[in-house]
Amino acid sequence: MQRSTVFPAFQQVATLFIAAVFFAVIMAPAAGAQDAASVPSAPSAQMQTQKAVPSKPQPFDVKQYANPQSQFPNPLSPYKARRIAPPNLANTPRIDQLMRDGKLYISMNDAVALALENNLDIAIARYNLNIADTDVWRAKAGFNTILGVNSGVVQNTPGGGVGGLGAQVGSGTGGTSVAAGGAGAGSSGLVQSTLGSGPLITSFDPIFTSTFQLDQNRTQTVSPFSAPFTDSHTATWDFGYQQGFHWGTNLSVGFNNTRGTASPLSIYQAFETQFNSNFRAQVTQHLLQGFGFAANTRFIQIAKNDRELSDVAFRLQITTTVDQIENMYWDLVFAYENVRVQQEQLAFAQKTLSDNQKQVEIGTLAPIEVVRAQSTVATNQQTLTVALTNLQLQQLLMKNALSRTLVDPVLADAEVIPTSTMELPAQEPVVPIQDLVNDALAHRPELAESRINLSNTAISNKAIRSSLLPSLDAFAYYQGTGLGGTLNPSYLCTTDPTKCTGQVSPATSYSGALGQLGDSTAPDKGVGLTLSIPLRNRAAQSIQVRGELEYRQSQLLLQQTENKVRIEVRNAQFGVQQNRASVASAQAAVDLARQSLDAEQKKYALGASTSTLVLQNQALLTQAEVTLVSAKAAYEKAEIELDRAIGLLLDHAGIVIADAERGEVTHAPNIPHVVARPADQPAPTNPPAQPQQ
Repeated sequence: MQRSTVFPAFQQVATLFIAAVFFAVIMAPAAGAQDAASVPSAPSAQMQTQKAVPSKPQPFDVKQYANPQSQFPNPLSPYKARRIAPPNLANTPRIDQLMRDGKLYISMNDAVALALENNLDIAIARYNLNIADTDVWRAKAGFNTILGVNSGVVQNTPGGGVGGLGAQVGSGTGGTSVAAGGAGAGSSGLVQSTLGSGPLITSFDPIFTSTFQLDQNRTQTVSPFSAPFTDSHTATWDFGYQQGFHWGTNLSVGFNNTRGTASPLSIYQAFETQFNSNFRAQVTQHLLQGFGFAANTRFIQIAKNDRELSDVAFRLQITTTVDQIENMYWDLVFAYENVRVQQEQLAFAQKTLSDNQKQVEIGTLAPIEVVRAQSTVATNQQTLTVALTNLQLQQLLMKNALSRTLVDPVLADAEVIPTSTMELPAQEPVVPIQDLVNDALAHRPELAESRINLSNTAISNKAIRSSLLPSLDAFAYYQGTGLGGTLNPSYLCTTDPTKCTGQVSPATSYSGALGQLGDSTAPDKGVGLTLSIPLRNRAAQSIQVRGELEYRQSQLLLQQTENKVRIEVRNAQFGVQQNRASVASAQAAVDLARQSLDAEQKKYALGASTSTLVLQNQALLTQAEVTLVSAKAAYEKAEIELDRAIGLLLDHAGIVIADAERGEVTHAPNIPHVVARPADQPAPTNPPAQPQQ
């Protein structure tokens, strides 16, 4: 009998249990896929396979992970892991289009476009945009912390004065320069900011809970008035719902159900199968601490600001990388021009040596002049070797900066030929310094970052002030209970009604018990207040004062950054003026050296000079030409620095940030102060062999 009465309850609960297991089975493949994606089982094989894929455009879709999965139309989507595709390590087709006869011919505009598509510093920083998006999701869900975003600049590309070849860089995934949004850190990461402190927040995402349980219990007894064993069979299915709201309101709902049987039955037990149902709904509203939008939506506002911060930081990353690429390009042009000048000097020295040898053979020149000429040739060959190896280094650095991988042997062995050269304006434009400073204050990403961080601190301090208040909550609740079941035939009130007075007729079914929850058969309802006052309140005071101190400190840091920007703009303008003067001085020195060499050659032809003096004048001309090329490169770099200092480097170069985000350039850059290299200028070659004696 008892087993038959328990069986329907077992069926109901078993059905719910099977549904839950089925749901878990559905979700298992997603979890397995996540595990498989996260375990680097064979990284080398995977990377080799990916590298072997031909170049093809794969733009980075910034919006692909900008929003969480919705439950519509697939209600299981929020519970499935989303697999992030591995990074594409194939170079974009642009690099193949610039390859001719085993050489990579690139203009300044080509170099910047390739960097926007392939440079790994930019590719690493690009992920920060979606990382910031996930923090917005987390904050909207009602989490009491945010993970923050990295607003540092990645500078792991060697060359152009960074990456161990001229300057130091910082450290950290997502940004090698130390900078973080949404969190503060001090020495060794031991100092934490008050940012985000304040009253606790209840989850804004609804939370549904449930419990399904079957219980069978046999109890021994030593009472002479009962059977030696008592058996009970209980089925429980409970449900709960909880959600917080932006005003500091919390809602909790509980629905609990129990179906039980016991044997042997007592005459005092009304039901042989009993249903107990309970429903309780409660609303709680914070009245002091935690009241209002400011305290409860602070993480959402901070996360949105951090998303804006990631955009600003990405613009700073592009500015830094483009600045680096342009500097590297001028380093390559200088190395290219230096090799050309050194080759011309060596060719002149070798011709002089050949002429001296002929004159010694016919007896018109002392043999010592041949020895002097041989020494000059050897010195010039050594200088040319240094220039060539420097050119090869600059070519390697440039290829590394403009590609995702150098595994392609054609690209790895290719020479890089710059097709752009320097252009100096006939007259330097005069821009008032205050206009340049105003441009910098309006466009520098560092200042925008500081202002966003200052805004985050102000938002956080509003919530911190709320935590100073006592905790006063108003609540209201309603609870209904229901009771029903199958009547016990041996129940006392059934066999002898005279002994039972004032009895309520119980429901005889589960649905009848549920109906009692809403008809106020047995209600429990009320309202109330809860008050909690922390005496002395020192902990909250310390956080509030510290938050205000950090805010004032951030204001000073912003002012300090503005002062630094003003100095940088003026210094950059001074650099342009100084390097322009250096170019004029170097050009005059070249003109003088060339005329001096021409005069010395004429004197030598008349017998009034020596080959040694001619070679010395040729060396002076070479040095003057090298100085001129170096001065022009320094001038171009000074122009780049001025554009960076005023925050308009990308605007002047015609770079579209959306192209950099996708990693696909659709609007060709247009770098100023650049002209095409003359077509008749030969590329540098290996030094000719020294003539045999």
